[in-house]
Amino acid sequence: MDPMSGEAGWLHPTTPAGSTRLYMVGAFVGAVLLLGWSAVAGWPIGAGRATATDPATLVANAAAGTCLTWTRPDAADLAAVDCAQPHLFEITGSADVSGQYPAAATFPDEPAWQKAAQAGCTGSATNYVGKLDPSGKYVVGALKPTSAQWNGGNRTLRCGLQRSTPAGQLLATTGSARGADQSNVFPAGICLALVNKATGGPVPCGNQHSYEIVGIVDLRGQFPDGYPPVEQQQTVLGKLCQPMIASYTANANLGADQLSATWDTIAQDSWDAGSHQVNCKIGALLPDGSGLGPVTNSVKGIGRAAPPPSTSGG
Repeated sequence: MDPMSGEAGWLHPTTPAGSTRLYMVGAFVGAVLLLGWSAVAGWPIGAGRATATDPATLVANAAAGTCLTWTRPDAADLAAVDCAQPHLFEITGSADVSGQYPAAATFPDEPAWQKAAQAGCTGSATNYVGKLDPSGKYVVGALKPTSAQWNGGNRTLRCGLQRSTPAGQLLATTGSARGADQSNVFPAGICLALVNKATGGPVPCGNQHSYEIVGIVDLRGQFPDGYPPVEQQQTVLGKLCQPMIASYTANANLGADQLSATWDTIAQDSWDAGSHQVNCKIGALLPDGSGLGPVTNSVKGIGRAAPPPSTSGG
Protein backbone atom coordinates (compact mmCIF):
# COMPACT_ATOMS: atom_id res chain seq x y z
CA MET A 1 0.00 0.00 0.00
CA ASP A 2 1.20 3.52 -0.73
CA PRO A 3 2.32 4.88 2.66
CA MET A 4 0.74 8.22 1.83
CA SER A 5 -2.70 6.65 1.49
CA GLY A 6 -3.08 5.11 4.91
CA GLU A 7 -1.37 3.71 7.97
CA ALA A 8 0.89 1.19 6.19
CA GLY A 9 4.48 2.37 6.04
CA TRP A 10 3.96 4.94 8.78
CA LEU A 11 6.03 4.85 11.95
CA HIS A 12 4.40 5.86 15.20
CA PRO A 13 7.10 6.52 17.81
CA THR A 14 6.35 7.80 21.28
CA THR A 15 8.56 10.31 23.00
CA PRO A 16 10.58 8.48 25.66
CA ALA A 17 10.55 9.78 29.18
CA GLY A 18 13.56 12.04 29.56
CA SER A 19 15.64 13.32 32.41
CA THR A 20 17.21 16.68 33.04
CA ARG A 21 20.37 16.99 30.99
CA LEU A 22 23.31 18.99 32.30
CA TYR A 23 26.19 20.36 30.26
CA MET A 24 29.39 22.09 31.36
CA VAL A 25 30.79 24.90 29.27
CA GLY A 26 34.57 25.16 29.19
CA ALA A 27 36.82 27.40 27.18
CA PHE A 28 37.94 25.20 24.34
CA VAL A 29 37.06 22.06 22.35
CA GLY A 30 33.90 23.55 20.90
CA ALA A 31 33.07 25.42 24.11
CA VAL A 32 30.50 22.97 25.43
CA LEU A 33 31.07 19.53 26.85
CA LEU A 34 28.61 16.98 28.09
CA LEU A 35 29.12 16.14 31.72
CA GLY A 36 31.07 12.96 31.90
CA TRP A 37 33.47 14.00 29.14
CA SER A 38 36.81 15.55 30.07
CA ALA A 39 36.93 19.33 29.82
CA VAL A 40 39.70 21.86 29.84
CA ALA A 41 39.40 24.50 32.51
CA GLY A 42 39.00 28.20 32.23
CA TRP A 43 37.85 30.93 29.90
CA PRO A 44 40.57 32.79 27.97
CA ILE A 45 41.72 36.16 29.28
CA GLY A 46 43.75 38.48 27.10
CA ALA A 47 47.32 39.36 28.00
CA GLY A 48 47.63 41.94 30.75
CA ARG A 49 44.91 43.26 33.03
CA ALA A 50 41.42 41.75 32.68
CA THR A 51 38.73 44.10 31.38
CA ALA A 52 34.93 44.05 31.36
CA THR A 53 35.01 42.67 27.83
CA ASP A 54 37.21 39.68 28.67
CA PRO A 55 35.06 36.52 28.51
CA ALA A 56 35.92 35.44 32.06
CA THR A 57 35.11 38.87 33.49
CA LEU A 58 31.93 39.21 31.45
CA VAL A 59 30.70 35.81 32.61
CA ALA A 60 31.60 36.52 36.25
CA ASN A 61 29.45 39.66 36.19
CA ALA A 62 26.55 38.37 34.07
CA ALA A 63 23.14 38.58 35.70
CA ALA A 64 20.21 36.20 35.18
CA GLY A 65 18.58 36.93 31.86
CA THR A 66 21.84 37.77 30.09
CA CYS A 67 22.28 35.99 26.75
CA LEU A 68 25.77 35.16 25.51
CA THR A 69 27.15 34.12 22.17
CA TRP A 70 30.48 33.45 20.50
CA THR A 71 31.82 32.19 17.18
CA ARG A 72 35.40 31.18 17.92
CA PRO A 73 36.15 27.64 19.09
CA ASP A 74 37.92 29.02 22.18
CA ALA A 75 35.04 31.46 22.88
CA ALA A 76 37.54 34.33 23.01
CA ASP A 77 34.97 36.55 21.24
CA LEU A 78 32.23 35.82 23.78
CA ALA A 79 29.82 38.74 24.08
CA ALA A 80 26.49 39.59 25.65
CA VAL A 81 23.66 40.11 23.15
CA ASP A 82 19.97 40.89 23.26
CA CYS A 83 18.11 37.60 23.77
CA ALA A 84 16.04 38.41 20.69
CA GLN A 85 19.24 37.80 18.71
CA PRO A 86 20.69 34.32 18.07
CA HIS A 87 22.70 33.20 21.10
CA LEU A 88 24.28 30.11 22.61
CA PHE A 89 23.76 30.50 26.36
CA GLU A 90 21.21 32.22 28.62
CA ILE A 91 22.20 32.92 32.22
CA THR A 92 19.58 31.69 34.71
CA GLY A 93 21.40 32.27 38.00
CA SER A 94 24.49 31.31 39.92
CA ALA A 95 25.69 28.65 42.32
CA ASP A 96 28.08 29.43 45.19
CA VAL A 97 30.28 26.42 45.98
CA SER A 98 32.34 28.10 48.71
CA GLY A 99 30.69 25.89 51.31
CA GLN A 100 32.33 22.85 49.79
CA TYR A 101 35.51 24.63 48.73
CA PRO A 102 37.01 27.05 51.28
CA ALA A 103 39.78 29.54 50.48
CA ALA A 104 42.61 27.00 50.60
CA ALA A 105 40.88 24.43 48.40
CA THR A 106 42.58 23.39 45.17
CA PHE A 107 40.89 23.87 41.80
CA PRO A 108 38.36 20.99 41.43
CA ASP A 109 38.82 18.21 38.93
CA GLU A 110 36.17 17.58 36.28
CA PRO A 111 34.07 15.03 38.24
CA ALA A 112 33.92 17.47 41.14
CA TRP A 113 32.81 20.30 38.84
CA GLN A 114 30.14 18.04 37.40
CA LYS A 115 28.80 17.22 40.84
CA ALA A 116 28.79 20.87 41.90
CA ALA A 117 27.04 21.98 38.72
CA GLN A 118 24.42 19.25 38.97
CA ALA A 119 23.62 20.20 42.53
CA GLY A 120 23.80 23.95 42.07
CA CYS A 121 22.45 24.73 38.62
CA THR A 122 19.53 22.41 37.93
CA GLY A 123 17.28 24.18 40.42
CA SER A 124 18.00 27.72 39.22
CA ALA A 125 17.50 26.77 35.59
CA THR A 126 14.21 25.05 36.37
CA ASN A 127 12.96 27.98 38.44
CA TYR A 128 13.93 30.39 35.68
CA VAL A 129 11.52 28.82 33.20
CA GLY A 130 8.95 27.62 35.74
CA LYS A 131 9.11 24.02 34.55
CA LEU A 132 11.88 22.51 32.46
CA ASP A 133 10.88 20.03 29.77
CA PRO A 134 13.15 17.00 30.33
CA SER A 135 12.81 16.09 26.65
CA GLY A 136 12.82 19.65 25.33
CA LYS A 137 15.35 21.70 23.41
CA TYR A 138 16.95 23.33 26.44
CA VAL A 139 19.60 21.69 28.58
CA VAL A 140 21.14 22.95 31.80
CA GLY A 141 24.62 24.40 31.47
CA ALA A 142 27.25 25.85 33.76
CA LEU A 143 30.10 28.32 33.26
CA LYS A 144 32.91 27.75 35.73
CA PRO A 145 35.54 30.23 36.93
CA THR A 146 39.06 30.07 35.56
CA SER A 147 41.83 28.68 37.73
CA ALA A 148 43.11 32.25 38.13
CA GLN A 149 39.70 33.43 39.34
CA TRP A 150 39.54 30.41 41.65
CA ASN A 151 42.88 31.27 43.19
CA GLY A 152 41.56 34.80 43.68
CA GLY A 153 38.63 33.48 45.70
CA ASN A 154 35.89 33.10 43.07
CA ARG A 155 33.69 30.15 43.99
CA THR A 156 30.70 30.91 41.75
CA LEU A 157 29.27 28.95 38.85
CA ARG A 158 27.12 30.80 36.33
CA CYS A 159 24.14 28.58 35.53
CA GLY A 160 22.20 28.72 32.31
CA LEU A 161 20.25 27.11 29.51
CA GLN A 162 21.44 26.22 26.04
CA ARG A 163 20.48 24.03 23.11
CA SER A 164 22.80 21.22 22.15
CA THR A 165 22.86 18.17 19.91
CA PRO A 166 23.32 14.72 21.47
CA ALA A 167 27.00 14.99 20.52
CA GLY A 168 27.42 18.26 22.38
CA GLN A 169 27.36 20.69 19.44
CA LEU A 170 25.81 23.99 20.48
CA LEU A 171 22.85 25.27 18.48
CA ALA A 172 21.88 28.93 18.50
CA THR A 173 18.44 29.87 19.80
CA THR A 174 16.48 33.09 19.34
CA GLY A 175 14.35 34.61 22.07
CA SER A 176 14.49 34.08 25.81
CA ALA A 177 13.94 30.62 27.22
CA ARG A 178 11.69 32.17 29.84
CA GLY A 179 8.11 31.73 28.64
CA ALA A 180 9.17 29.97 25.44
CA ASP A 181 7.73 26.77 24.02
CA GLN A 182 10.48 24.28 24.84
CA SER A 183 9.59 21.76 22.12
CA ASN A 184 12.68 20.24 20.50
CA VAL A 185 11.57 20.93 16.93
CA PHE A 186 13.30 22.07 13.76
CA PRO A 187 11.94 23.98 10.76
CA ALA A 188 11.01 22.27 7.51
CA GLY A 189 13.98 21.49 5.30
CA ILE A 190 16.38 20.59 8.13
CA CYS A 191 18.01 17.16 7.98
CA LEU A 192 19.26 15.43 11.13
CA ALA A 193 22.42 13.35 11.33
CA LEU A 194 22.39 9.58 11.60
CA VAL A 195 24.39 8.48 14.66
CA ASN A 196 24.48 4.80 15.57
CA LYS A 197 21.08 4.17 13.97
CA ALA A 198 19.59 7.13 15.89
CA THR A 199 19.15 10.87 15.39
CA GLY A 200 21.81 13.54 15.79
CA GLY A 201 22.04 17.25 15.08
CA PRO A 202 21.43 19.21 11.86
CA VAL A 203 23.52 18.31 8.80
CA PRO A 204 23.29 19.19 5.09
CA CYS A 205 20.68 17.03 3.40
CA GLY A 206 23.31 15.96 0.86
CA ASN A 207 25.01 14.08 3.71
CA GLN A 208 23.75 10.79 5.06
CA HIS A 209 21.02 11.59 7.55
CA SER A 210 18.30 9.98 9.64
CA TYR A 211 15.34 12.31 9.11
CA GLU A 212 14.29 15.25 7.00
CA ILE A 213 11.87 17.63 8.69
CA VAL A 214 8.84 18.49 6.58
CA GLY A 215 6.80 20.57 9.01
CA ILE A 216 5.75 21.52 12.53
CA VAL A 217 2.37 20.87 14.14
CA ASP A 218 1.25 22.79 17.24
CA LEU A 219 -1.05 20.48 19.18
CA ARG A 220 -2.19 23.13 21.63
CA GLY A 221 -4.93 24.30 19.28
CA GLN A 222 -6.04 20.72 18.69
CA PHE A 223 -6.35 19.93 22.39
CA PRO A 224 -7.29 23.14 24.24
CA ASP A 225 -8.64 21.27 27.27
CA GLY A 226 -5.37 19.73 28.36
CA TYR A 227 -2.94 16.91 27.71
CA PRO A 228 -4.09 14.43 25.05
CA PRO A 229 -3.25 10.73 25.40
CA VAL A 230 -0.67 9.53 22.89
CA GLU A 231 -3.33 7.58 20.98
CA GLN A 232 -5.27 10.78 20.37
CA GLN A 233 -2.11 12.57 19.32
CA GLN A 234 -1.40 9.81 16.82
CA THR A 235 -4.83 10.13 15.26
CA VAL A 236 -4.62 13.89 14.87
CA LEU A 237 -1.02 13.87 13.66
CA GLY A 238 -1.80 11.22 11.08
CA LYS A 239 -4.34 13.61 9.59
CA LEU A 240 -2.21 16.76 9.87
CA CYS A 241 1.18 15.39 8.85
CA GLN A 242 0.03 13.54 5.73
CA PRO A 243 -0.92 16.65 3.72
CA MET A 244 2.31 18.38 4.79
CA ILE A 245 4.33 15.41 3.59
CA ALA A 246 2.38 15.12 0.34
CA SER A 247 2.95 18.81 -0.39
CA TYR A 248 6.62 18.73 0.60
CA THR A 249 7.45 15.68 -1.52
CA ALA A 250 5.11 16.52 -4.43
CA ASN A 251 2.98 13.46 -3.68
CA ALA A 252 5.89 11.05 -3.82
CA ASN A 253 5.36 7.35 -3.25
CA LEU A 254 7.68 7.05 -0.25
CA GLY A 255 7.42 3.29 -0.09
CA ALA A 256 8.93 2.99 -3.57
CA ASP A 257 12.09 4.62 -2.21
CA GLN A 258 12.03 2.62 1.04
CA LEU A 259 11.13 5.74 2.98
CA SER A 260 8.57 6.19 5.74
CA ALA A 261 6.79 9.17 7.22
CA THR A 262 6.63 9.64 10.96
CA TRP A 263 6.12 12.24 13.65
CA ASP A 264 6.90 12.90 17.29
CA THR A 265 4.46 12.79 20.18
CA ILE A 266 4.51 14.67 23.48
CA ALA A 267 4.83 13.16 26.94
CA GLN A 268 2.77 14.46 29.87
CA ASP A 269 5.70 16.14 31.64
CA SER A 270 6.71 17.91 28.44
CA TRP A 271 3.16 19.17 27.87
CA ASP A 272 2.98 20.41 31.45
CA ALA A 273 6.22 22.35 30.89
CA GLY A 274 4.62 24.17 27.95
CA SER A 275 5.91 22.09 25.03
CA HIS A 276 3.14 21.65 22.45
CA GLN A 277 4.90 21.38 19.08
CA VAL A 278 6.04 18.29 17.18
CA ASN A 279 7.79 17.60 13.90
CA CYS A 280 6.46 15.69 10.91
CA LYS A 281 9.41 14.02 9.19
CA ILE A 282 10.62 11.40 6.75
CA GLY A 283 13.25 8.71 7.27
CA ALA A 284 14.15 5.11 6.55
CA LEU A 285 13.69 2.29 9.05
CA LEU A 286 16.20 -0.54 8.83
CA PRO A 287 14.64 -3.82 7.62
CA ASP A 288 15.44 -5.60 10.89
CA GLY A 289 13.76 -2.86 12.90
CA SER A 290 16.95 -2.14 14.86
CA GLY A 291 16.93 1.58 14.16
CA LEU A 292 17.16 4.17 11.43
CA GLY A 293 18.93 3.72 8.13
CA PRO A 294 20.86 6.26 6.08
CA VAL A 295 19.15 8.60 3.62
CA THR A 296 21.10 10.81 1.22
CA ASN A 297 19.72 13.91 -0.56
CA SER A 298 16.51 15.79 0.12
CA VAL A 299 13.04 14.38 -0.36
CA LYS A 300 11.62 17.79 -1.23
CA GLY A 301 9.76 17.61 -4.53
CA ILE A 302 10.91 14.07 -5.34
CA GLY A 303 7.47 13.23 -6.73
CA ARG A 304 8.38 15.27 -9.78
CA ALA A 305 12.18 15.35 -9.64
CA ALA A 306 15.09 12.96 -10.17
CA PRO A 307 17.29 11.48 -8.86
CA PRO A 308 15.46 10.25 -5.74
CA PRO A 309 17.16 9.95 -2.35
CA SER A 310 19.28 6.84 -1.93
CA THR A 311 18.86 4.52 1.03
CA SER A 312 20.78 1.50 2.21
CA GLY A 313 20.28 -0.97 5.00
CA GLY A 314 22.89 -1.66 7.62
